Formats: sequence, structure tokens, C-alpha cells
Amino acid sequence: MQLSRKQNEYIVNATHRWNFKSGAVRSGKSYVDTAFVILFRIRERAGKPGLNVILGVSKESIERNVLQPMREIYTDTLIGTINSRNVARICGEDVYCLGAEKISQVAKIQGSSIKYCYGDEVAKWNKEVFQILKSRLDKPYSCFDGSCNPEHPTHWLRDFLENPELDIYLQQYTIFDNPFLPEEFVEQLCKEYAGTVYYDRLILGLWKRAEGAIYKKFADNPAAFKCEVVGRRSGDTGIKQFCKEDIASIEIGIDFGGSQSGHSFVARGYTDNYKEVIALKSKRIVAKDEDEEIDSNRLDQLFCEFIQEVIDTYAVGAENGNYTSYCNVESVFWDNAETVLGNSIRNSVEKHFPWVSVRPAKKKTINDRIRCTIRLMGAGRFFITDDCKSLETAFTDAVWDKEVTDKDERLDDGSTDIDSLDAFEYTIERDMKYLIQEVEDV
Repeated sequence: MQLSRKQNEYIVNATHRWNFKSGAVRSGKSYVDTAFVILFRIRERAGKPGLNVILGVSKESIERNVLQPMREIYTDTLIGTINSRNVARICGEDVYCLGAEKISQVAKIQGSSIKYCYGDEVAKWNKEVFQILKSRLDKPYSCFDGSCNPEHPTHWLRDFLENPELDIYLQQYTIFDNPFLPEEFVEQLCKEYAGTVYYDRLILGLWKRAEGAIYKKFADNPAAFKCEVVGRRSGDTGIKQFCKEDIASIEIGIDFGGSQSGHSFVARGYTDNYKEVIALKSKRIVAKDEDEEIDSNRLDQLFCEFIQEVIDTYAVGAENGNYTSYCNVESVFWDNAETVLGNSIRNSVEKHFPWVSVRPAKKKTINDRIRCTIRLMGAGRFFITDDCKSLETAFTDAVWDKEVTDKDERLDDGSTDIDSLDAFEYTIERDMKYLIQEVEDV
């Protein structure tokens, strides 16, 4: 196997109780572990008292980030799968594989002595899990190897890593430390994250605070993202054009606002193979205005009118009025925090548009949704029409909350339109792994 200078340096110097690699994505942090370190540590301690443990954000992430890459090198004869007892056989040894995002997931290691632990994505763990781990590495030969991508500078893990009194070896990576990445891939990733906190963290490997505009590239020049969706392409208009036939599917998100906020509708289109993401139409309705109270019946009516407008303007075949059998408006995703309103919307949509699937949004982690959108914008794969004034304003105004210092949090104090951002994100969150084709760290 071929290793970089940085990876070989880790093998030579990682002789401490705590051995960490912190830094950029795709910089080679995890590959040296799956290719050599984990098996070496397990074999070195074979037959000695104590447990072997692999901790990750979840069992699924352990399988994806750790076990599967090891299996590709050493085959499933040496690298087993996680069974119902949360144990995988690795080189003939039992290894507990546990999620560390929640404290409840690691009850099995409480009271147990651990001889070796490997930690994946440590900065995303629950802090209490890490506290438990520290007390369990109690053998003279106990040791830990782990990797992480940097977060904000006051993160609990950074405090631990910079403690001079502890036996820690810390190696830091930038993406440029991996000589095996194609040059064009590195250039594209740098372009996607340029001007954002993610460039500092995931390209340069720095612990930086999230501050200022979230979608900086968009906020600096919204016109650069504008497009038109037309029945037939015309000559050069100076703006990106899509034909209706280019749009493979249309989904609509709805976020329900409280009395101090508003309800937001956003329609989004994909071109083939998730190549481009097009914000087609958005609408924001204040929950209560001077003329009327927006109750559930009125909201149902307004939302169905919105769907009809989307169909009339953007759906394939709508110009002939015969769209019900093959209309590319496929799904609606609603804010799952409001079950009563969501069920009412579902019943109304099913009555008027029976071919449209209506489901609750998954509401995945907000920062994962933000990161996906930023990458799409940076890669030149996100576009927005003039029918999206409320969403355009929401992207332009969105900022990080400077009052929150212990995590990255989007400002949500009523001064910006978070509802429209949520509605848009509901339409892409199920597809994020396809949209950005995230390749795990190597």
C-alpha cells in the first residue's frame, strides 16, 4: 500500500496514550488508520485483558467509514460485520462498535476496561461519551487513535487536544497533504467552499468560528445565480436558460411559522442525475396580517394555489392542460413539527393533486443542509428564478448567530427569513449524498 509522508510520520510518532489526527477532509487522516493502524493496535494487544472498541457517530458511520474500507483491503475473512451484540470480529478479536452521538448508546462500555479504542469523527461525539472513555482506558497498555474535522475554536475537543499535561500526539492536516488526490478534484473542492468557514475548516484544517454571512457567494452577487425556465430556448439572453423538459422532477417544501413568523412555500427542480438544482418558485405568507387570520383551511387553499401556479409555469405538459398523468411535480415535504397542519395539507393536496406524494420532512441536521447548499452554490450547480424573491432574500440575509459561541448556529431571532430556508432544504435533504456525492475521508 502507498502512504504519504504525513501518514508515515503518524505511524512512527503515534506512540502515546492519545493519538489524534485533526484537519481537512480527504487529507488522508482515516486511510492510514484503516490500512494499518487499527489492525496493528488490535494484534499488538491480542490476548491481553480489556475490550477493543470502535466509536463513531453511529454504527452506520462506523460501517461506512471504518469497516468497509478495511474490508476492501483485507477482505471479509479478517474484517467482519457488526452483529446484534454490537460486536464485529476483526483479525479474530471481538471489537465493540458503538455510536457516540448519544450517551445512551455507550452503556456497554460503562464499567469495562478498554485496551484499545479507535474514534471516528470525534468532534461530532457527545462530550459525556468522551468523558466515559477517558476513565475506561485504564490499562498500562491502553491507547486511543482518533481523527476529526475541526469545528469552532471553543469546542470541548480542542480544549482536550491542547492540554499540555496529557500524553497526546496531535497531527494536523490540510487537504494539500494528500498527494494522491487528483489536482482537479482539489481545485473544485476549494472552489465550492471558497469564502466560507468550511474552507478554513475542511480545506485548511483550522478551528475557526462561523461568523458573518452564511451563503456569502450568493449574498455578494445573487444575479450570478439567476436563471430562466422556458418552453423553448431563445438566443443569448445573458442569463442561464433551462427548458421545462430539462427538469426531471419538481418537489415542494412547506415550513409552518408561528405567530411571529410566517409560512413558506418553495418549489425546487432537479435536472437529470441531480446535476443542477433550480429554485423555481417561493412564497412567504405571514401567519397573521391586517386583513385575515391564516387558519388551516386558508393555508390549505393558499398552498394548493401555489402548487397549481408551479404546475402552470414549470410542469411538463401543462401548456396543453393534460398534465395529471405525467406531471413532473412529484412530492411535497412538510414541517414535521406541526402534525395537525401537515395532515391537513396532505388531505388537501391528495384531493386536488392525487398523483403528488405528501410526506413529512426528515429535518436532518441544519448545518449539514447548509453545507450541502453552500457546495452546490460554489460548484455552479445552484440556480434561482425571479419567482423566488422571498427565498433570494432569505439566502442573502442569512447569518451565523454571533451570540452562540459553543456551536455553529444560524441566527433565528425573527430578523431573517429562516422559514424559506427550511422549506427549500426540505426539498433537498433526502438527496444530499447524491447531490454532492460526498466521498469519505481517505
